[in-house]
Amino acid sequence: MKLCFSQLEETPMPQFKGGEKTTYSRFMDDGHNRIMINRLEPGASIGLHTHTGSSEVMYILSGTGKAICDGVSERLGPGDCHYCPEGHAHTLINDGGADLVFFAVVPQHS
Repeated sequence: MKLCFSQLEETPMPQFKGGEKTTYSRFMDDGHNRIMINRLEPGASIGLHTHTGSSEVMYILSGTGKAICDGVSERLGPGDCHYCPEGHAHTLINDGGADLVFFAVVPQHS
């Protein structure tokens, strides 16, 4: 199945998971996987949350920021991939000067 993210409406999600500012998302969710392109403006973040019943893979397309997973901070930029396994907690923070754009997949575990 081909997904054309440019044809999907960008959905604003204010203070997503308790984060700062607004996360913008273009996504498809079939109940088994959520596949998305997300955008965080400078100073925006996704709040710290634990993946229960799911995991998450984030691939950075543009911009810079940091992920904190289980208390460990990692710098991220274009071409970097962040993985948060099921049962672990993470947050993503755009501390750069441009939008942080990333492709993410959140598979649901049985």
